[in-house]
Amino acid sequence: MKKNHRPIVFVLVATIITIAGLGSRPAMGRSITDAAGRDVSVPDSVDHVICSGAGILRLLTYLDSQDRIVAVDDMEARRPQFDARPYALANPRFKTLPVFGGFRGHDHPERILTLDPLPQVIFKARSSTGYDPEELAIKTGLPVVVLNTGDLGRHRPDLYQALRIMGTVLGQSPRAEAVIAFFEQRIHDLEARTHPIPADKRPGCFVGGIAYRGPHGFQSTEPAYPPFTFVNVRNLAGRAGSGAETLAHSSVAKEQIVVWNPDRLFLDLSTLQMGGQAGGWHELKTDPAYRGLSAVQEGRVYGLLPYNWYSCNFGSILANAYYIGKCVYPEAFADTDPVAEADRIYTYLVGQPVFDTMNKAFGEMVFRPVPLR
Repeated sequence: MKKNHRPIVFVLVATIITIAGLGSRPAMGRSITDAAGRDVSVPDSVDHVICSGAGILRLLTYLDSQDRIVAVDDMEARRPQFDARPYALANPRFKTLPVFGGFRGHDHPERILTLDPLPQVIFKARSSTGYDPEELAIKTGLPVVVLNTGDLGRHRPDLYQALRIMGTVLGQSPRAEAVIAFFEQRIHDLEARTHPIPADKRPGCFVGGIAYRGPHGFQSTEPAYPPFTFVNVRNLAGRAGSGAETLAHSSVAKEQIVVWNPDRLFLDLSTLQMGGQAGGWHELKTDPAYRGLSAVQEGRVYGLLPYNWYSCNFGSILANAYYIGKCVYPEAFADTDPVAEADRIYTYLVGQPVFDTMNKAFGEMVFRPVPLR
């Protein structure tokens, strides 16, 4: 019987690559503690990195360090019809870089070790999926720094910790603190405009079509949707005392939405990915139950920038909040233009005004009443 030597050859090749990687391992000059509580030794100066997992490259872009990226995961190399990631739209060169692994942290150590220049640090999202950070560090001989991208809600401290850890590694701590201050200032501005409004003057609203590991229909929502929280709108999906307001994502029964009959409806336009015969927009146009809602009949359904797209788009969260505030409390936002605010936010965070690009990709329905006829 003919023997198959391919597994032996593969192991030898992988071993040789690993040894080569260890031989060119960057000199380590300091120790940092990452989000997993691991002490990681990193070089004193870091010029070449890769970002593994959802949301990590976004944070690197916020720190104005995107020029240090030497390769990307395959999510960044795709050319989809829809793209709602401002950091990627502002940096089209990401699509031209070498691919080191799959999306959501499914890394390929052998590919990483063939990169030229070799990354000095791997930033990796803390996740239940993908390659184990310790195993990745062993197989590549490179420092792996774990980050928790957090959110702008209950897990805001995790986001700020991630920015600070990354800033420390990259020598970008001042920029990290400036980005954190920017988020806080914007959130304070939104809350200050609407906090004086009495509770009985705050209308009940619902946002549907929110993506969660892919596109969904209109019933997909977030009980703790940050833009609603920032502008003191009553989120009907997160009613006080129900416990739902702590959930990151949920699907609400259509019958319950009908019972609520929200004063205003908002549609996360990521739902358009489902095509013309499915998704939240199609449902609002064709489902008799939704057609009977007063907000649908009276034209109070508004399009929003996609929120979850390879983790949270923090700039879009803030931009959506300004638009929602303008819709619900026009007097409190009389001095704001939501489109202009969006581009100011994007310019600060990712270096480019990309609102128009996203608006065109999503049928020019962003920040306007959604056509339902």
